[in-house]
Amino acid sequence: MSMKECDHHKGRKRKMFQRVFWGIIVFLFIILLAILLIWAILRPTKPTFILLDATVYAFNASQPNFLTSNFQITLSSRNPNDHIGIYYDRLDTYITYRSQQITYRTSIPPSYQGHKEFDVWSPFVYGTNVPVAPFNFLTLSQDQSNGNLYVTVKIDGRVRWKVGTLITGHYHLYVHCPAFIALGNNRNGVYVGDNAVKLQLDQRCSVSV
Repeated sequence: MSMKECDHHKGRKRKMFQRVFWGIIVFLFIILLAILLIWAILRPTKPTFILLDATVYAFNASQPNFLTSNFQITLSSRNPNDHIGIYYDRLDTYITYRSQQITYRTSIPPSYQGHKEFDVWSPFVYGTNVPVAPFNFLTLSQDQSNGNLYVTVKIDGRVRWKVGTLITGHYHLYVHCPAFIALGNNRNGVYVGDNAVKLQLDQRCSVSV
């Protein structure tokens, strides 16, 4: 008699456990489905970036296979979403020439960008005696002599999306801004100091998240 009652209680506990387990699964599924539906309806759009200008303070490729440079760049960012905010948790900007990094990385302070908001950053991006590959240094020296330099301003970062009270995990942000820099006698910008020239660029950047 006691054995039958024990088996009966075990069966009831097993059924209760199964009900609780499947209840949790269904609840989590509903929550996940609601998040996906909200995400699909809102359709988050990646931010837009524009390279507004660049001020050239120094650019010296005279020492073989080494470059010293100093730029101040101005970047604008816009959140095009109506109901989604963006957390910029990390933004590192640097400059490349023919796919080779020629400056150090400069960090932009973390920030939050609300719906339809703009942000403007003006970091200094520089490098002292940065090694340049010999095959790149040859063309770099020629470009400096000709007064025409084509580089890419890049941003490497991590962002999160904010939908109401929901904040997503981190996403990797890549921004590429092509820039044509006039040097020497070809400078057509505004002089802002000794040998410093500010060049208006207004170059739209490519963004991937």
